[in-house]
Order: sequence, then C-alpha cells, then structure tokens
Amino acid sequence: MKVCLVAEGCYPYVVGGVSGWINSLIKSFPNIEFILLAIVANRSQRGKFVYELPKNLTQVYELYLDDCEWDEGRKTRKSRRKARLSRKEYEEVLNMVLNRKTDWGVVFDLFHHGGISVDSFLMGPDFFEIARECYNRQYPNIIFSDFLWTLRSIYLPLFWALKMDVPKADLYHCVATGYAGVLGSMAKHFHGSSLLISEHGIYTREREEELIKAQWVKGVYKNIWIEQFKKMSLLAYDKADAVTCLFERARTLQMELGCPEEKIQVTPNGIDVDGFADIPGKNPEEQMINIGAVLRVSPIKDVKTMIQAFAFAKKSVPKLKLWIMGPTDEDEKYAQECFDLVDSLGVSDIEFTGRVNVKEYLGRMDFTILTSISEGQPLTILESYAAHKPTIATDVGNCRELIYGNDDGFGAAGILTHIMNLEEIAQAMIDLAIDPEGREQMGEAGYKRVTSFYRIEQMKETYKEIYRRFAEEQQVEWTEEPFQLKR
Repeated sequence: MKVCLVAEGCYPYVVGGVSGWINSLIKSFPNIEFILLAIVANRSQRGKFVYELPKNLTQVYELYLDDCEWDEGRKTRKSRRKARLSRKEYEEVLNMVLNRKTDWGVVFDLFHHGGISVDSFLMGPDFFEIARECYNRQYPNIIFSDFLWTLRSIYLPLFWALKMDVPKADLYHCVATGYAGVLGSMAKHFHGSSLLISEHGIYTREREEELIKAQWVKGVYKNIWIEQFKKMSLLAYDKADAVTCLFERARTLQMELGCPEEKIQVTPNGIDVDGFADIPGKNPEEQMINIGAVLRVSPIKDVKTMIQAFAFAKKSVPKLKLWIMGPTDEDEKYAQECFDLVDSLGVSDIEFTGRVNVKEYLGRMDFTILTSISEGQPLTILESYAAHKPTIATDVGNCRELIYGNDDGFGAAGILTHIMNLEEIAQAMIDLAIDPEGREQMGEAGYKRVTSFYRIEQMKETYKEIYRRFAEEQQVEWTEEPFQLKR
C-alpha cells in the first residue's frame, strides 16, 4: 500500500507538534510505503529538512505557494498562454470566486489539461471579468483596483496548487484541510484514490484567528481571505472519504464548518509514554523552580504573554526560572521581539535553549506551560504528563479536557487560564511554585491520564484499522511485513 501524506508548513521542515506526529505515524507503519507532498512558502525552503527521514518514506515532493513561471525550459504545453476560457470553465471559476457551489472537476481539469498559464490567466481578460462581476455583486463600495489585486494575491497560491502534478498513491492522507485538502481532492479526481483528512487544529478557525489579528490586511479584505480558507476546507470535507479530529469539540467545529457528521472519527493523539520512563530528573540540590515551555517561538504560541506573566510571577517567587525550549528560526522577527522584551523588562532567569532533545530537560522541570492562542491536542502536554509534570495551559483546543479530564476520576493535572490573561497566567505560576505537594498530585493525575487514553499504541491501532479499511476499498494487498524498496 502506498500512502501520500500531504502536509502544509510543517514536516519535515519544523520540529515538534504536527511534524512530530507525522514522523511518528510513518515510523509506526514500517509495512506501508509513504510518500510526502510538502507545501511550503517558497523555494528558499527547498530540501531544508530537520528530520532524518524514515526508510519507508521513499519520496518527498515540494509545492511552493509563492512561486513563479521562472524556468523557460518548463514552458511546455501545460504553461503556455490560453486566450480565453470556455463558457463552462468561466462559469465554474466564477462560482468558485463567488463562493457558490462549484464543479471542482472542471476547475481541476482546466489547470491540468487546459494549457493555462497562472500568470497569464491572473493578468488576463477572463479573470478581470470574473473579478469585476464578483465586485459588482458583493463589494461595490470599495476601490476596484485594490479589490482586483487582492483577488490576484488570494488566488495565486491556490492556482499554483492546482497546477501541481500530484504523484499517484492508493490513499491521500492530508494532515489539514486548506491547500493540503485541495491537493488531496484533486488527486482523488485524477487518480480515483481514497482521501483521508486529519485535522489537529481546525484549519479554517486557525486561519481566521490569524487574519483577525493580522496587520497586513484590513477591513473587508480580512473577510475575503477568511472566505477563501473556508471554501478550501469545505472542498476537502466534501471530497474526503473520512475525516479525523482529536477531540469532541473539534468534531463539533468540523460539522459547523460543513463536514458531514457521518464522515468524522475522533482519534486522539498518542505518545510513547514508556520512552519517558528513565529521563534524568531534577538535582535534589537545585534551588530554582523550573518552568518548561516546549514550543516554537512564534506568534501563535504567544511567547510574549508568557514572558510578561513570568516577570510578574518572579516578583512574588524569586526562585522561578523559565526554560523556553524550541526553535527560534521559524519567525526570526518575532523571536527577536521576544529577546528584546526580556531585556526591556530586565527579568532574569529566562533561558532560550533553541532546539533540544526534550527528554534531556523535561525531567528537570517542576511544571510546564503553554500560552498558545490556538492549539489542537498539544503533544507537549502529553509529554509533560508522561514525565509526571503538571502543566499550565490556555483554554484552547483540547487543553481543558487534558487538564481536567472527561469524568475519568483522575483529577486536575494542572491549571487552565484564559488566552493572553497576564494576571491569571502569572497567578497560576505562583500557585504551582508554592505548592510542591499539589504539583506532585497533579503530575500523577496527568500521568494516569496519558497512560490511560493517549498512548501511541492506541493511536497506532486506530490508524491501522483506518489504513487497512482503505486498502480493502482500493483492493490493495495489506501485509504486516516491513516495506522493502524495490531496486
């Protein structure tokens, strides 16, 4: 069986989170050949992998959303200029832009068999007329030239995705909706394969939250961008044979966004709990109270609020020390702002370790913290529990259930706070710092929770059944023998 994983902006370029989940999934099924379709921003990221690829991952294909028709040698039949769209093509592209019911098969065929150039189409008369019709119907009170250029910038990455020659596989497993879901839907159209969508965070909601806070886009243009992401996710939900999510609240959100209820299966994350059994612990002579934050230093993790809350908490508990463990190169501008914030506050005992082996640090922490503005079901919290450490987390994604459980009787495994609430987060740090007995009880509650419900063995068994079902539907032989690349 050949499975094509489709991922946007994560594996194998970024460590942790969804990337770690993908790497773990591939390793969990040595009997399956995986190929990867990785969606990245531009060619500057080409081949910059931070993972050693598993042996059963045989090929990586890259799609660059911010690309151009730069290679003269590539200007073949597929990229030559096409004068005008057919009436049917025009209608379906217009439907797509207007967020109406669209025959996506016509759109897929247009970009693969229509001999169309992305640049020529976006700058040509057909797209101009489509933009003007959309403008007259929905946005007549804004400046048309601004609207036209916004529309071009919105559709450029989507059209590059639609031009992609997706490699053939038996199953396309998209680890998000968005552009990944578009590619999976297109692959199903051309190859007749099965399509599985797995959402960790809910892609549409995450993009919506980012756009609402964004400074580069204003007013009604925020809504236009948000509708674009909703449209792509709805396509993926419609074409998918099955959709998974991590927890019940995510399932509800998927249904609200248009995913049919019968397609959705809740499949919690899982980690190698036993792998944390012998990690080094805290030196008994250590006087500091160590707080561990395992994350990428990026805006969605809201590291600035964490730093400010820590500064307040340290005034009450001087022995606090914050360890921020994770890469700082994903958003170097934001990371520098975090460094500058530490300097401007004059707060000591904040250490940015960069990328580390978490197992070498986690046992030395007294508790962990996550102040994200958006999450799914954070693996870092599960790893904290595997190390018997309680956590402070914001009330996003599945954090509430991870901390308080779902009537499992284990009790609280940490403290939940509101997003960006400095006072609450600082007080949570203080409360755990001054209560060693409470920390120990919460750490044990977390350990019981992760061993009962979030072991990698449970996740592997769930996906084994899903993959085996799709193998049967595609009439592909299923074997338990390790995959061997044929020479």
